[in-house]
Amino acid sequence: MPFRLSLTYTSDMKTVKVNELTGGEYLASPVKLADNQTMFYEGTCLYMKHIEALICAGISEVEIFEPTSLSPREKMVIREQLKTDCSKKMQDVIDRYITYDNGIEEVTEAANKIVNDIFSREEVVDTVYDIRERNADLYEHSVMVASLSVIMALKMNLSRWEVYDIGVGSLLHDMGLRYLSVPYQNVDPEKDFDPESLFEYKKHTLYGFSSVEKETWMSNESKKIILFHHERLDKSGFPFKQVVMPIGVRIVAIADAFDDRLCGIGVKRENVRQALDHIRNGRDILFEGRIVDYFLEFIAAYPVGTKVVTNMGDEAIVIEQNQHFTDRPKLKLIRDRHGKAYEEDKLLDLLENDDIIIESVKES
Repeated sequence: MPFRLSLTYTSDMKTVKVNELTGGEYLASPVKLADNQTMFYEGTCLYMKHIEALICAGISEVEIFEPTSLSPREKMVIREQLKTDCSKKMQDVIDRYITYDNGIEEVTEAANKIVNDIFSREEVVDTVYDIRERNADLYEHSVMVASLSVIMALKMNLSRWEVYDIGVGSLLHDMGLRYLSVPYQNVDPEKDFDPESLFEYKKHTLYGFSSVEKETWMSNESKKIILFHHERLDKSGFPFKQVVMPIGVRIVAIADAFDDRLCGIGVKRENVRQALDHIRNGRDILFEGRIVDYFLEFIAAYPVGTKVVTNMGDEAIVIEQNQHFTDRPKLKLIRDRHGKAYEEDKLLDLLENDDIIIESVKES
């Protein structure tokens, strides 16, 4: 597993008056309103519309990151606090629904938070995001799949209503796993299960769909995402070996297949490059090619904090991504080819050095 740091945009922060903000600053801590509701999450890039909203809300000071040239700048698909909030909401909603058969429409709260947050970030379409392999539960996985799917839908210029339906469907896409008696974390069903257990596992899409089939508040598009997200173009998927699928299903299928591998939901856990290779190699075989292309545009091949070795023999650590170039990040050099540590901080931008490439990842 690659070496990883617990990093945000930078380790330095400061408190500034809102009327002194000029735009482009990143929040170092959430902005809370008087009723303790979160107005903006940590990591929000402050544009003029955000600053005006802060002034209107009577917020006088905020904490922002104070970047330096060699401070790691990690770009996350979803802010940590928002991910935590939505994951907790999803767990509460699904637990209540399975136990008492009510309240599942409250998933709209989490869907709206994710969709509104992504729509509010002007930089979202041009950003390369850092995503890592991790131990994650079903609810965090669902929130991540929803976030990835919403970004893809936004990049594809789908309508707000289509994006919302995708958000709802992706948040509930794996709820059928809660009805299973077989394990589904960090397993290879085709190899680890006997035929009866494999048959049971593959019914989770049917369980999920049947549980929401009569929910009138949910669109048919959202329900189809739950039912068909494991279908594949080569008919290797399940439950019906369906080939013709709605756009929302095709989007979520890619986001789900990628994040499944990072957190081990229904598959053996893999690293980012292995998961990306699965999506890339499945282009026009398992997944629709044009959607794969949109997806590969914004997922970093080498997340911030990854230790790498260049073809020149230098050991380095990824500190920032370059927009539109997912495999050409900025590096901080650590040791030269002889193993000698660099005495001064040294930045290497692969976008400006065409003859240098990342040759390998250093395992910790």
